[in-house]
Order: sequence, then structure tokens, then C-alpha cells
Amino acid sequence: MLSKRIIPCLDVREGKTTKGIKFKNNVDIGDPVEMARYYYEAGADEIVFYDITASSEKRNIMIDVVRRVAETIFIPFSVGGGIRNLEDMRKVLLAGAEKISVNSSAVKNPEIISKGAQAFGKQCIVLGMDVKFVGKSESIPSGYEIVINGGRTHMGIDALEWAIRAEELGAGEICLNSIDADGTCEGYELNLTSLISENVSIPVIASGGAGKPEHLFDVLTKGKADAALIASMVHYGTYTISEIKSNLDKRGVKVRTGW
Repeated sequence: MLSKRIIPCLDVREGKTTKGIKFKNNVDIGDPVEMARYYYEAGADEIVFYDITASSEKRNIMIDVVRRVAETIFIPFSVGGGIRNLEDMRKVLLAGAEKISVNSSAVKNPEIISKGAQAFGKQCIVLGMDVKFVGKSESIPSGYEIVINGGRTHMGIDALEWAIRAEELGAGEICLNSIDADGTCEGYELNLTSLISENVSIPVIASGGAGKPEHLFDVLTKGKADAALIASMVHYGTYTISEIKSNLDKRGVKVRTGW
């Protein structure tokens, strides 16, 4: 059995790590380079970095910040935000990232997934999915809709159908973010996570809602996720990564315990 991964997420806006609730009312909380180094030393399995306004502002990702983070950590590093084509992907990889996350651009142009997988390998391509519960309908049979541009634009695309299609196109992993749970610290969206996890064969990272170690236990077992993204619970010092991993280890969840 593979170890479950615990992955701090750095949402970055104007060069600063920021945190909001349900994609709104963001406040700046620190320097992403310093925070990435701290989490690396604290035992994180990976780091995820999102330039959260690059797509909505129609600009390129802050490659200088990506490079500075990559220089300070020695664990897998996934980067997303404002990546529109193969050249953008290449720049991010050359800056030191191991994985590229595509979200809004992939919805608008699904071919970017297959082209990226062909050019750099499936293991490099992460599909970021921002999802909101809207209720079941003929066009959204799962009840979960894809929303892009940092939660601003509803696309009328069913989340489950999109996840399955993205895997077929060549995505090597899915980072599944529930907008409804984001920043609430009330627990992951277990129904959504298990729905996607059970219907794709690639790893699924659960995102949105982590507030205490029990939430990670639930999403990694009941939600069948392969990894859990965390933000508020470590950004504000409520828990350390070692405390989270120790709790999971004691409850029988296999995690890397090299801290």
C-alpha cells in the first residue's frame, strides 16, 4: 500500500501567501518561500503552489517566485495558475517544479492536457478541479459543477464527467477542490471526493475543508483520497504536520514518518 500524502497548499496573490473562505475575502498571511521551506523541514510530502489570480487577470504565472520556492525545498513541487500552453509548462518545469497543474486553461482547451502529457509525461500533469455543488440536473447529473477563474465562472460542466475525460486525455493526477468546503475548517466534501476517487484510476488529492486531523482521516479512508491538501490548519499554527501524521499513523493510515 502506498503512503498517503500530506500536502500543504500555498495560494499566492501578488507574491504573498493568502487564504480565504470559499474563494472569497482573502487575507495575506506570509511569504511563500519562507513557508514552503518551513513545511518542507516539518515533514510535508509535497508542496502545491497556486498563483490564484493569474488566470482571472489573464497574466503569466509569477515564475520568479516559483523559482525561489523550488530552490529551497527538496520534495515534489506542483505549480498552477495562468498556465495556458506548452511553453508555460516548460518554463515552470525549468524553474524547478516537478508537476504542472492546469485548471481553467484545461476546461477552455482540453487539448493542453494531452499535449502536456505527450511532451512531459503523464506524471507531470495535474488536473486542478474547482467544484461547487449545484444539485442534480440533466446537464449536471452528479450535482457537482466545474467553476473556473478562481471560482468566478460557472461552466455548466459536470465534475464527474470532466474528471473521467481528463484521465482519458492524459492527466496523471487530480487535485479536487470543493469550493463549498474551502477554508471552512469543517471537513472535506466526502461525497464529492469518493465520487471522483471511485470513478478514476489516477490519484486524487482532496482539497478544501481541513480543520483537524480527524478530517484527514475521514477523507483518506471514507473519501478514498490518495492525498490531502491542507492550508488553514497549518498556516495559522493550529496543528503541525508531525502532529497530523502522528494522529493518522496511530489510526492505521500509512504515512511517511521521517520527520
